[in-house]
Amino acid sequence: MAEVKFNKLEKVYSNGFKAVHGIDLTIRDGEFLVIVGPSGCAKSTTLRMLAGLENITGGEVTIGNKIVNNLPPKNRGIAMVFQNYALYPHMTVRENLGFGLKLQKLPKTEIDQRVNEAAKILEIEELLERLPRQLSGGQAQRVAVGRAIVKKPDVFLFDEPLSNLDAKLRASMRVRISDLHKHLKAENRPATAVYVTHDQTEAMTMGDRICVMKLGEIMQVDTPEELYNNPVNMFVAGFIGAPEMNLRDVTLDDIDGELVVSLEGQHLTLPADKAASIQATGYHKTVLGIRPDNITLALTDDIPEGVQALTGDVIRMENMGHEVFVYFRVGKEEFTARVPIDDVKAKLNMELKRGVTFMVDMNKAHIFDKETEKNISLKK
Repeated sequence: MAEVKFNKLEKVYSNGFKAVHGIDLTIRDGEFLVIVGPSGCAKSTTLRMLAGLENITGGEVTIGNKIVNNLPPKNRGIAMVFQNYALYPHMTVRENLGFGLKLQKLPKTEIDQRVNEAAKILEIEELLERLPRQLSGGQAQRVAVGRAIVKKPDVFLFDEPLSNLDAKLRASMRVRISDLHKHLKAENRPATAVYVTHDQTEAMTMGDRICVMKLGEIMQVDTPEELYNNPVNMFVAGFIGAPEMNLRDVTLDDIDGELVVSLEGQHLTLPADKAASIQATGYHKTVLGIRPDNITLALTDDIPEGVQALTGDVIRMENMGHEVFVYFRVGKEEFTARVPIDDVKAKLNMELKRGVTFMVDMNKAHIFDKETEKNISLKK
């Protein structure tokens, strides 16, 4: 068992600054959990407390039902992959991979077997006799991951391991690390992984679940799909997704038994289930949240019955090749729509125009309380 638990975990520095605010989190055995958040949210601090590289000032950390607060890193059953690779420059790749095992005084035959196995998994067999200075960034990162594999740890820890790579290499290494996790699980080997990043693309594509943090607190822990479709608050809604969710101040009115969003003189009716959730919670000042994916360019003047629409002025477009980010203004409020390029060519001829109609999928819309920032439209 390699389940990891944080119980009221805290970190307070000597100057009194509280970095981690009593968080509770369970990382399931064999799970790939990604901790994501902006710089300064304490995600790396949290990982370092799990690793034993940072003192814990409150609460408990358990690995496999064992409290590890006071255990040194080498006795926690963990292996960590760092941002800067930390390879020994005077050692070959083979020596780097086996160095930790050599310190454990394992037999040479076992060291060679583990090193060769890791090299095969990561496809670095031809690099074993090279020195770190002879490796590309992606190759060096694979060696760093291999050094973790050979230890056969209970838990793998990754601290922003891809941030020094270019975009193409990052994409390639995301796939390799994900495939490695699946490979270990398929062989019934310990495969619990905790991965820290500020890159939401890494989080969304790699994590079984994602833990979103802000200022030392957990905002939401859920699957990528749930985080994207059902954010519990405005922070998660705005942080997850690119382009980010449209978040705009609106007024809610009860008109003939329906809850209607009023925005700059235009109206959007909320579905009955969302209206019921909002009315059960109560509301005062509210914010509409709608993802660019859920705003569609109307290709004809005939809007289907039941479809909600906004009319605005197109002020800017970003051509992404297969799609266009269309920015339009409704009164003083600006929105972003994510539109297939063929639709933009057909309707706008790739030109900025006024009085353009966009269809809005209100089934995918969210209403947030402006003061608490909580999503009050989620089904109860």
